[in-house]
Amino acid sequence: MNRRLWIWGSALFALLLLASTAALSVGTVRVPFGEVWGMVFRHLPLVGDGIPVKWSEAAEQIIWKVRLPRVILGMLVGASLGLAGASFQGVLRNPLADPYTLGVSSGASAGAAFLILFGFQFAWLGQWTVPVVAFAAGSASLVTVLLLARTQGKLRMESVILAGVVMQAFLGAFVSLMVALSKTVINEIIFWTMGSLALRGWSYTLVLLPYLAIGAAVLLGFGRSMNLLAVGERQAAYLGVNVERTKLVVLIASTLITAAAVSVSGVIAFVGLIVPHLLRLLVGPDYRLLLPLSLLGGAAYVVIADMLARTVLSPTEIPLGVVTAFLGAPFFAYLLRRSKRGMGEELRG
Repeated sequence: MNRRLWIWGSALFALLLLASTAALSVGTVRVPFGEVWGMVFRHLPLVGDGIPVKWSEAAEQIIWKVRLPRVILGMLVGASLGLAGASFQGVLRNPLADPYTLGVSSGASAGAAFLILFGFQFAWLGQWTVPVVAFAAGSASLVTVLLLARTQGKLRMESVILAGVVMQAFLGAFVSLMVALSKTVINEIIFWTMGSLALRGWSYTLVLLPYLAIGAAVLLGFGRSMNLLAVGERQAAYLGVNVERTKLVVLIASTLITAAAVSVSGVIAFVGLIVPHLLRLLVGPDYRLLLPLSLLGGAAYVVIADMLARTVLSPTEIPLGVVTAFLGAPFFAYLLRRSKRGMGEELRG
């Protein structure tokens, strides 16, 4: 397992590095690949003084102040959604689960839409008002779902999914109501619900990083437990898994990193659904592999999608959530067709 993790992890890290270099290089102002990392390393202590300057000051400012924070934030958002998606699929034992199953995205969107509609987006904390309220609203949706799904002190996974669907539908209707009531700010609300990394500086990265670091430290330790849960809760309990504690911790940690990601980027669909599925086809169902690889794969997926969002219709920028949906929906259709073919073969057999 360690050898496979090293091989696949190295491949995904190389893909992430290549995607990041391309994302830093392309745009309205093109920067040669060979100069990109020279500009980045020049800002590092101890290393930077020994790098000769072969580029313009304007190009360096574009890389360091505009593109690099955006690429790093894209990595963190993608890593959060990819890891959360794999965790939800493991603990809910449902391959169609994703980070938005429990209404987190709708909760965050409802909080953000409310502020934007009534002009409170800079009311209390300046530019941080919307992210903080979106995070709080997304977290509150999790608490509501867990309260609805709890029966005699236990969380039944089918009840969690149903409660999440109810919460997603209700809060989605609330967001639609906000859009219908809005006039001058309708584009701002819609753009936020479509997701974007535009105009996000280093400060947004510093907000998300602690949540991802803590969430990853927690979730990566539950790979074996998720493998055992796949054979059934009773069997997992016999093998020493504290089933209720595992479900609660994984759901809370996954939802918190999802809420943190949504609060800084808006709603970005399909990342947590597609990335774990694709990796499952490549490396199998072992969550000791899927969890860390989904973290790397999600980071690479969002960096690539954001690069396409910036460049395909340049200078017009496509919302990031639209690009991930365009990339993810055909793959999801392929997965559906593949699963139907497998079911047909089982029935014929």
